[in-house]
Amino acid sequence: MQRFIQFNDEQVNSFRLMQLIDLAKTLTREKEMTVEYSPMNYIDPAQRTLFVSHFWDHRSETEEWHGLITDVFIRAEGAYKHSDPVTIQKFIQYTHTLDHPSFAKQLFMLIEDARLEEMTKMKRPGTKNAFKTRRKVYARYFESQLNVHQVKGITTDAFFNLIYLLVFADSPIDEWPDIHTDINRAKPFITQQIEKTHETKSTSDSVKICKALCEVVDELLKKDMLNEYFHLPEKTIKNWADGLTFEDLKRKDALINDDTEKEKPSGNEEVEDEEFKAWHRESEEKGESFLQFELESGTKTSIDTEAAREGDDQEQALASVQGSSQKSQRQDFDQKDVDRKSEDDTAAGSSKYGKENEHAFPVFEFPEPVKNAERTLYLEYKKEISLYQKKLKQVIEKTLDHKKTSPRTHLVKGRLSKNLLPYFTDEKPRVFYKKDEESPKIDAAFELLLDCSASMYDKMDETKKGLVLFHEALKSVQVPHEITGFWENTPKAGQKGQPNHFKTVISFNDSLYQQDGAAIMQLEPEEDNRDGYAIRHMIERLEKRTEKQKFLLVFSDGEPAAADYEQNGIVDTHDAVLAARKRGIEVMNVFLSTTEIPESQKEVIQNIYGRFSLFVQDIDELPDVLFPLLKRLLYKSM
Repeated sequence: MQRFIQFNDEQVNSFRLMQLIDLAKTLTREKEMTVEYSPMNYIDPAQRTLFVSHFWDHRSETEEWHGLITDVFIRAEGAYKHSDPVTIQKFIQYTHTLDHPSFAKQLFMLIEDARLEEMTKMKRPGTKNAFKTRRKVYARYFESQLNVHQVKGITTDAFFNLIYLLVFADSPIDEWPDIHTDINRAKPFITQQIEKTHETKSTSDSVKICKALCEVVDELLKKDMLNEYFHLPEKTIKNWADGLTFEDLKRKDALINDDTEKEKPSGNEEVEDEEFKAWHRESEEKGESFLQFELESGTKTSIDTEAAREGDDQEQALASVQGSSQKSQRQDFDQKDVDRKSEDDTAAGSSKYGKENEHAFPVFEFPEPVKNAERTLYLEYKKEISLYQKKLKQVIEKTLDHKKTSPRTHLVKGRLSKNLLPYFTDEKPRVFYKKDEESPKIDAAFELLLDCSASMYDKMDETKKGLVLFHEALKSVQVPHEITGFWENTPKAGQKGQPNHFKTVISFNDSLYQQDGAAIMQLEPEEDNRDGYAIRHMIERLEKRTEKQKFLLVFSDGEPAAADYEQNGIVDTHDAVLAARKRGIEVMNVFLSTTEIPESQKEVIQNIYGRFSLFVQDIDELPDVLFPLLKRLLYKSM
């Protein structure tokens, strides 16, 4: 994707982020634990999120990686298991009585992190090298900050920088820089307290040292700290101390009555239409809330509310979603109405399509009747690629015939041959043969997914030519395939959902028999692209196929870009690609460009698709690039 002005060209290394997430899940043993980038490093147990710091960006590869994994180790192995949130919450309340609360909070985090670091290294000795790198980087940073704040006269920040250097010094520092006269007078007491930081065993010990220092320093310092080096999230700590989790948001209080349904529904019950009025006995008494409708009583039924399931006619309350959200055994609805789902449908996306796509929903479109101009253009493209198509067909047919007529004698197993002479003359005799078999077939199915985002406006024509090559070549060798364009309708994306369009111009059912593929010409550049969501839908289609080899080719010109999807979209697409490969579907990306592709963009695409990425720097050469790719994939399927 070509950008004229790019204020923030930071790209998420999805592979590295996935490694950090796996590490956090392993250490915390929380399946839902995730990792996100943030200005500061901390953990939010209630939301099951661990934040690693941007502090490690733009450093050497070793320093960046060691910094990130030590962020995870300190929070997941240290704070998550060995910090006491109740004690920290009480300390936060104590800081509200001080004149320098920011200094007190950061001082506590510094001392607590030092304790957690030592505990982590003791429990996991393999992390010592990474923590050594972490200390070196921080030492350089705080030394430079100390010099800057000394020159500028920012006493509190300079003193905090000095404390860090004293706590993590390899040897005692006898000569202190001249920060403030009163602080120098308190040097013996401060040194004594800092020495105690190496003997802390619990969060309470860290709090005691911090309080002792704050009581003295609070009188010596005039202003609070300007910068934040260590973050102590008050709201997160409060939720953690209260033991609040996402599960606590669900209602768990008992009903007034504890009735249980006596008979399970059989499906043969008589159903009577009854008007449902807004009045209810539970809302008969007036309360403070207008139109309040809270039910405190009810009857337990056999309906499972924790998982998706198929609807049934007897459950009248689910009649509104029957046929669109869940499949019914008794289809008393028009299937065409379901297929033509409009953008006004507010159904939210399912979690099976990824948490980043909770509000996305599909809008399936079908090709319109082919116009004369589209058919003329298609025939023109077909003529241009006819040489590739014929050549590929001849190569494939010759290969299949060769496999059929190739010698099937001198084998290590099979039927015993009449010629047993090799048994006596050869060191490793091959005296078996097999009967000729039928010519093998190409047992494969192809899904071609085209990014129809707005940035494809200058690449769409040549991309269509490549799709025509695939369609004609695959049809000539009788390989089923499907061509689908996808995009997200940005203007209509909002609170009601994010409509994602899928326009299938060549379907599996018609791919081998359709004489005219001119519907491919109807694919045009539209809006945004939510790649992870689209790939997951294609996985569902390919899983229904019975072919042995299944290929998913994604034609795109850049990273995913949609509402609230820029940064997380790379990781979500990477997850979708991994999910496809786990199901035996080979996913490849054909990256399209009209100019030279920057290395940073290549790295992003390779982070998503791995080594299965094909970069086309000159879109005019697309057929030349696709021909050997298609040939290799077909050979693999024979």
